[in-house]
Amino acid sequence: MDLIFIYGPPASGKLTVAKKLAKLTGFKIFHNHLTFDSIAPIFDFGTPAFAETATAMRFKVFETACKYGLKGLIFTYCYDHPQDDKFVKQTIRVVAKNGGRVRFVQLYCGREELFKRVGDASRRKHGKIKSTAKLKLVLKQWDLFTPMPYGNSLKLDNTRLSPLKAAQMIRDHYKL
Repeated sequence: MDLIFIYGPPASGKLTVAKKLAKLTGFKIFHNHLTFDSIAPIFDFGTPAFAETATAMRFKVFETACKYGLKGLIFTYCYDHPQDDKFVKQTIRVVAKNGGRVRFVQLYCGREELFKRVGDASRRKHGKIKSTAKLKLVLKQWDLFTPMPYGNSLKLDNTRLSPLKAAQMIRDHYKL
């Protein structure tokens, strides 16, 4: 199984590109807010219980997708360097142990473009950050622009790149 791990800051287009990529490849989407949405009613975001449960859920989905021969899975994530390194390394181990491989894609765009996109109505459905003020706070608090130091990430600046073109570039780069 190919795990396409799309990462970048909020409003960089991860889920939008993932949806286009899913149409091109037939891969399923496991976006980050699926875990948030299922856990948030029980555990508060940022607590150890939230993090432990979200991480366990993600690893179980990755493992099961490999085990049952899913062709591919697209995962979206806001990678915070270096805080999320342990999670990323474990993701690589879980997927590899079960016969799969992880393909990293870093999506990014200019900050002004992020501030324009953050208010988009599509972000409301999944409880994503919707205000410029909150986005500025998150960007100040976390390092969401540093590329992952694991494997080679395909780096796409989608400031002016359509979601479909970005998805085609991912498909072609990884020969999906």
